Amino acid sequence: MKVSTQEVLKDTKRLLELVAKREVNEEDRKWVQQMTLNAYENHVNPGILEYRKSVSTDYTAIEWADSENCFLDLHGKKYIDLLGGFGIHNMGHRHPKVLKAVNDQLNRQALHSQELLEPFRAALAKLVNDITPGDLQFSFFGNSGSEAVEGAMKLAMLHTGRKSFIAAVGGFHGKTLGALSCTARASFRQPFLPILPDCYHVPFGDADAVEDILKSADQVGNDVAAVIMEPVQGEGGINVPPDDYLPRLRDLCDRYGSLLILDEVQTGMGRTGKLFACEHWNVVPDIMCLAKALGGGVTPIGAFVSTKAIWEHLIPEPWLHSSTFGGNPLSCVAAIAGIEVLLEEKLVERSEKMGNYIITKLKALRRHNPKLMLDVRGKGLMIGIEFPSDEIGYEMAKTLFDRGILVAGTLFHAKTLRIEPPLTITQQEVDQALSVMEKVFHEMNQKHFEKGRAGTPRRMRTPT
Repeated sequence: MKVSTQEVLKDTKRLLELVAKREVNEEDRKWVQQMTLNAYENHVNPGILEYRKSVSTDYTAIEWADSENCFLDLHGKKYIDLLGGFGIHNMGHRHPKVLKAVNDQLNRQALHSQELLEPFRAALAKLVNDITPGDLQFSFFGNSGSEAVEGAMKLAMLHTGRKSFIAAVGGFHGKTLGALSCTARASFRQPFLPILPDCYHVPFGDADAVEDILKSADQVGNDVAAVIMEPVQGEGGINVPPDDYLPRLRDLCDRYGSLLILDEVQTGMGRTGKLFACEHWNVVPDIMCLAKALGGGVTPIGAFVSTKAIWEHLIPEPWLHSSTFGGNPLSCVAAIAGIEVLLEEKLVERSEKMGNYIITKLKALRRHNPKLMLDVRGKGLMIGIEFPSDEIGYEMAKTLFDRGILVAGTLFHAKTLRIEPPLTITQQEVDQALSVMEKVFHEMNQKHFEKGRAGTPRRMRTPT
C-alpha cells in the first residue's frame, strides 16, 4: 500500500461522516474543496479542470447536493438546472417516489445472486414492452447508453449475418469501441483506429445518402447490418431531421434487409414531447436503445429492446451477451418507479407544453439578437441555441453559470448550448431562467456585435 492502513481508514471515516451530514461547516468546505482539487489533479484527470466552468468563477464550485430542479454547490449556491444531466433527470431530482422505491428495495436486497430468477428485471421488461411502440418485445438491461448501443449492434450482426453499419455525421452513440465506430467525432475516434472497419457516415437528415450506401453495399456484397441514428441528434448540436427522414430510413431498411436501430438514449422517456422521439414520425425501429432517464434520475441503467423475431438469435445461447450488474434490482425498481412518475404526472405532455413555451420565448429573444443567436431549434425540452462560435457559446454558458443557471454546450460544439431541464421544471423556474438569459444575451450582443468586438480572451480552454 502507498500509505498506511491507518491513513486510508482516516480518510474513509471522514468521508463517510461527510456523507451523513446534512450541513457542513467552513472547515468541512475547505477540506472538501482542497481534497477534490488535489484528487482531480493527481488521481482523476487534471485536464478536466481546464474545461470545467466551475473552476473559473469567484470560488471553485464543488457539486454537493440537489433539490427539486436545482443543484447546490458546497457553498450553498443554487443553480437552476437547465441541463438535466444531459437527459438523466427527466423525472426531476431525487423524485420521492423513485427514492422510496430504491430505499425499500435496498432495505430488502441490493444486488442479485446471478442465479435465481429476478422478479423486477422481469417486471421492467414487461413494462418496457408495454410502453414502447410497435412489436418491440424483449429487453436486455445494462448500465449505460454505450452498453445499450454495443448490444444493439451485436444483435443486428447476429440477426443479419452482416458486419457493416451506417451512421450519421454529428451522431453520438458512445465511446466504447463498437459504439465509437458509429460516433462521428474525429477526435474521439482517431486515437483508436481501426475500430469496426465498415462503418459509413453520411450527413444527418439526408436519406438519399443512406440509400446510395445501401445500394452500393448491396452491389459489392458488403451488405449493411443496420442503420443507426438518433431521432434528434443530441451531442451533434440538437439537430432535428426533416419530417420525411425517419420514414424514408424505415422504408430503405425494409427494402435492403438492414435493421433500423434508433438510439433513444437521450431522446427517450418523454424528453422531446413524445414518450419516444420516433413517435413524432410514427416510425418503429427494429431495435431501440434506452438509458439516461430510464433510471428515474436515481440509478444508472440502459437497455436495448427488439422484436421476438430478432431476439430469437439470443434464445439458444442467452449468454452471448451478458452483464454482471445489468438488470440489478435497485436499477430496475428505480426504472419502474420512474415510468410510473412519467405517466402518472403526465410529464410527456408537460415536456411538449414547456418546450413550446421556451422555444417561443427564445425565438423572440433571437429576433432582438440575430447576430448573436443564429438559431433556436428542438423538440419538447430538448432545445439548442446556436451562437456564432465555440468561444461565444462557452462564454455564454460560463456567464449563465456565474448567475446561477446551469447549461452546457454539446460534446461536439460549445457554440450550441443545450437546454434540457427536468421535465418537472416549474413555470416560475423557467421564467426566472429566461429572465436571466435575456439580460445575459443583451449584454453579450452589445459586447460582441453592437460595439464591434468579435471576441474576448478566454480564461481557460474552450471545450468543443
